[in-house]
Amino acid sequence: MLVIDRPTAQAALSISDAIPIAASALRAYSAGDVDQPLRTIIRPDGIDDLMGVMPCYVGGEASLGFGLKAMVLKPANPARGLDLHVGVVIVFDPDTGLPLALIDAGAITAVRTPAVTAVATDLLARKNAGDLAILGSGVQGRGHLEAMLAVRAVRRVRVWSRTPMHSERFRAWAWSHLGVEVEVHPTARAALEGADLVCTTLASKEPVVSDEDVAPGAHLNAIGASFADHRELASAFVRRCSVFVDSRASARAESGDLIVPEEEGLIGPDHVLAEIGEVLLGRHPGRRRSDESTLFKSLGLAVEDVTVGFAIAQAVRDKGLGTVIKFH
Repeated sequence: MLVIDRPTAQAALSISDAIPIAASALRAYSAGDVDQPLRTIIRPDGIDDLMGVMPCYVGGEASLGFGLKAMVLKPANPARGLDLHVGVVIVFDPDTGLPLALIDAGAITAVRTPAVTAVATDLLARKNAGDLAILGSGVQGRGHLEAMLAVRAVRRVRVWSRTPMHSERFRAWAWSHLGVEVEVHPTARAALEGADLVCTTLASKEPVVSDEDVAPGAHLNAIGASFADHRELASAFVRRCSVFVDSRASARAESGDLIVPEEEGLIGPDHVLAEIGEVLLGRHPGRRRSDESTLFKSLGLAVEDVTVGFAIAQAVRDKGLGTVIKFH
């Protein structure tokens, strides 16, 4: 079994490399080639921590086999200088079932999430979209800037974060690593004004994006709120949008951004038009008008982690990297 730490995993696969891999995972999921239950969440009474377990089987043409992601959310970790989410992805040999690789989950999430967003953006955003607003300046904010640069000719970038110092760090990183100038804005509304491409990467429980903040015809990728009691978007904005998801089942069970507007009677159960995999398969046309406001609500699927995990394991093995442990 290969043990692959974060630096090794990061060096093995870039976000650009992961985009076609993410597309294949989304296509396989919507084609019915993936067996994947809803993730299991354990929230013990009396503490703020939780654990999530996400297993799946990838069949079809890829025929990758079994894999799973196990992660722990520790709210106290950022104060320790550690990630809020920590965990591992395990992929199993499709022939023998023996563990093939144990991979740092943070490295996979940092790559596969923006890669999935890039797939959705390329399908749904207007071809000339390039006025980009990013809400949130952490790992996902950085990854999503790279992802948007991979699929659109970005001509302007603005950022807003709850902590101004974090926005300034984001601006310095974007210039030093990507050669991209970023405008720092004092409010989310100011960052969003006139943008036609938006990525929200906030782990927020209350909406940050109001309907009047987002220009008609814009495409928005909502990444940060991945629990039923978390929201980034006001209900009126969601009602206005043509909504696409990575998984209908996950969206119904886990997306506060969609559950709350339905409970309020503002949208119905059919407000989600399609999964991104269904657009890839030609079952839905995606964007239909230039003035259509489109929303991709990303929940994160085990098949995304596992498919990218297999790719990282293969790349690391080909390069002779990682730590090999005799498992059997």
